Amino acid sequence: MTDDRMTLMELVEKSADEDLVRDMLAYAAERLMEMEVEAATGAPKGTRTPARTTQRNGYRERGWETRAGRIDLAIPKLRKGSYFPSFLEPRRTAEKALVAVIQEAYVHGVSTRAVDDLVRAMGGSGVSKSQVSRLCAEIDERVLAFLTRPLEGAWPYLWLDATYIRVRENGRIISRAVIIAVAVNGDGRREVLGVATGPSEAETFWTGFLRSLADRGLRGVKLVVADDHKGLRAAARRVFDATHQRCRVHWLRNALAHAPAKSRTAVAAMLKTIFAQETKAEAETQWDAIADALREKNDRLGAMMDASRDDVLAYMDFPREHWAQISSTNPLERVNKEIKRRSNVVGIFPNDAAIIRLVGALMIETNDEWAVARRYMGLESLARITDTHNVRLPAVAT
Repeated sequence: MTDDRMTLMELVEKSADEDLVRDMLAYAAERLMEMEVEAATGAPKGTRTPARTTQRNGYRERGWETRAGRIDLAIPKLRKGSYFPSFLEPRRTAEKALVAVIQEAYVHGVSTRAVDDLVRAMGGSGVSKSQVSRLCAEIDERVLAFLTRPLEGAWPYLWLDATYIRVRENGRIISRAVIIAVAVNGDGRREVLGVATGPSEAETFWTGFLRSLADRGLRGVKLVVADDHKGLRAAARRVFDATHQRCRVHWLRNALAHAPAKSRTAVAAMLKTIFAQETKAEAETQWDAIADALREKNDRLGAMMDASRDDVLAYMDFPREHWAQISSTNPLERVNKEIKRRSNVVGIFPNDAAIIRLVGALMIETNDEWAVARRYMGLESLARITDTHNVRLPAVAT
């Protein structure tokens, strides 16, 4: 212990241009790993004793991303069994889920050669169905608890977005929509509220999903930010009586698809001037002027703009400080990219339960990151739209 204290003192006494925090974290991590490996092997390093259960077998390098910067760890390996530092364990939830999904596909005989190779590389060779079942049950329990937890307080903004994953169903490979629901609470923090799979265009699906959120306590929704799904719009109005904000980014892409290729750059520049206006009234005036100008050469684009103005500019009825976040589903873009990155490793999922397992585990990690990050929205601006003492209950359809 005295030597440990002397080493720490040497770190503290280093010159000011050294990254003291990172060095201290690295030192603490090294000492913790040594203690854990000593407990796992039954003996200190280099000590001969009958109590020893296994030998060390070198090290493997791994980067550890911390707020103080990247720390390169040398993680001890064992001849029998495996070791992973406890302070990194919380970050392994989604990785465990990924292994479980791949193993489940392997056991059910729907994996490709590439997936089989990946299973073997991860140490999953020869895995039994009972082992897979135990691993899946552990993850499913955590995911279920997370996706069914009670929701308290008011949630003024709700984002809904879908990404598509391939799954095997009745001998066919189909594309399944994976829906993610994210909201901001009265404290200005983001949370993942729910995950579901199904046909994203169907009103019955959206109604069932939104009703499940309401049953868990989702209240005070003022604005639902999503793509242009008629079923979703009707369901949000029925369940929450909330305004619908059509994703501005996706709307712009759809609008440009109606313009000739050679003039899309000019049309895009014209449309973007709408969103640069200071007030909603100015934006509506600019919208109408541009729609009339484009209508002269493109009736379809003009008609599209006439039909979508209220949905695309709905966000301007809310505090200007929130416009960047609530005008589109872009806040979920990073989440969807991570889902795609993980799901692409699997390729074809064996069933919907495997999708929920992997995506749910990933959403737990995302939620944990958001919980310790700074507020997504300021309390003062949120107070202008959130009345926590008089929240209207959603009119859930029967």
